[in-house]
Amino acid sequence: IEQTPRELHVSANVQGVLAARIDRLEPEEKELLQQLAVIGRSFPLGLVRKVVSQSEDELYRLLSSLQAKEFLYEQPALAEVEYIFKHALTQEVAYGTVLQEQRKALHEQTASAMDTLYSANLEDHYGELAHHYTRSGNAEKAIEYLHLAGQHAIRQSANEEAIGYLTQGLSLVTDIEDELARAQYELTLQMALGAPIMNAKGYGAPELEAVFNRARELSHELEETPQLFGAIAGLWIFHANGRAPLKTARELVEQLLRLAQQQDDSGLFVVAHLAMAYTLSVQAELPAARVHFDQGIGLYDAPQHRSLISFFGLDFGVAAHSLSALTLWLLGYPDQANERSTEALTLAQELAYPYSLAWALALAAMFHTWRGDMQTAEAQVEAGVTRSRELGFTLPLAWGIIVHGRTLAEQGQYERGIGEACEGLDILEKAGSDALVPFYLALLTEMYGKDDRAQEGLAVSIGALELCNRRGDRWCEAELYRLKGEMTLQSHGKHPTSAVQQEAEVCFEKALEIAREQSAKSWELRAATSLARLWQRQDKEAEAHELLSDIYNWFTEGFDTKDLRDAKALLEELG
Repeated sequence: IEQTPRELHVSANVQGVLAARIDRLEPEEKELLQQLAVIGRSFPLGLVRKVVSQSEDELYRLLSSLQAKEFLYEQPALAEVEYIFKHALTQEVAYGTVLQEQRKALHEQTASAMDTLYSANLEDHYGELAHHYTRSGNAEKAIEYLHLAGQHAIRQSANEEAIGYLTQGLSLVTDIEDELARAQYELTLQMALGAPIMNAKGYGAPELEAVFNRARELSHELEETPQLFGAIAGLWIFHANGRAPLKTARELVEQLLRLAQQQDDSGLFVVAHLAMAYTLSVQAELPAARVHFDQGIGLYDAPQHRSLISFFGLDFGVAAHSLSALTLWLLGYPDQANERSTEALTLAQELAYPYSLAWALALAAMFHTWRGDMQTAEAQVEAGVTRSRELGFTLPLAWGIIVHGRTLAEQGQYERGIGEACEGLDILEKAGSDALVPFYLALLTEMYGKDDRAQEGLAVSIGALELCNRRGDRWCEAELYRLKGEMTLQSHGKHPTSAVQQEAEVCFEKALEIAREQSAKSWELRAATSLARLWQRQDKEAEAHELLSDIYNWFTEGFDTKDLRDAKALLEELG
């Protein structure tokens, strides 16, 4: 059943001819045609029977007459007979002849009939029910079904459609006379809006902050603690992934932990531990982050906590496994990290929630670039990008495009790879999201280096370090200093002066210092490898061997990964 027709751009003469034809109908035919115009462009016979007052024989007679006069025609359907207006304009003109109050009554009657007729599969008709109750002036019922339609659209990954339903619901809230009920309806709708905005527009969208700020105000007014937790969690997502310094995100996540403790709710603890773990990871407090990841994953139960998806658009188990894989890799546990990343993908596939799967694929591809496994990264990122393009997932699309660019550069397609990376970074810029941007700038720096464009790579690494400093986003800081050193050397050709080598050495030593401070063993290994190569060039093989062997011997797993293989090869040269 379609909604009320929109205005069609046709001449007044054509409309006049149609109106005259309708006026010449028998009174019973005209009345039925008007009722049908309210129902929609097409309508099943079963619904018509519920709405109209005529006997069955009379109904069939009138329908046959309207078909003969070419107002309607019957169309094949699997379940039962359906009818459709022969032209959309015919429905529009017929609808326009119905008086305002009668129109409202017919919409209410139609909605009530649908409520009864489709009770077994009501979710397939949420949008139509919302339409009819809106037109009838029944604000409470309209808001109820707009909310349901929005949530159904979110589950189908139709995020723009969901935003439309929920925004329309908010526009009707002022029609609710009872002040308490009005606030409750608005809070429900504001909270529901968060997920589709995140999925369609990214975590840094200004609309997201506005929605959750308003939800927080309403939660305080209504003393709704679970909703207050959700609003603060939404604001945390905005501040942790947008452009603001991470200080605010840290304050918000501490509020989440306090609220979870007050409520003693496992679902709230899952969210709070993940939020704290991610915030600590980004701030490079890696051992503490690992503890919170493990606590959140230990509490997570997919069936029990699936409802969290409706608030945040992402399954928290998938997010926790994906992000903890990155933290484990940074801490120097490549095999454990790989296992965690695989668990994230498996869980996302089992849940079959499109956004969670696209998100998991993007993060898995990112992880495998860290491991140096570009073949696996390429396979995962291609699946994720395809899904994200189809469904309009802003952030997974941007992340995926950048990583795909890096895999192209690995194959020697430098110009195309750099172009894709810049495209993805531009999407993140427009979405207002700095989430993971320093790492992606590190990938872009690598690509410029591979294409012998070290000066451009150097500029990118410097800009990325400025971003890290501005936000307090430190989990890629050591790697960016290492890359700055590599670009400094490369930009001066095959024989850099001693002054240039000293400048690069300062960068490598800074990278080592930061990595050690953060317990980021994988970054420490890379920095030590870069510095050892420089010292090798300076005939300081013994110092280079000692430096690199210390960190290499710390590792107990992941010896098949690129970084450890490169380090081992260099140690053999130095030995």
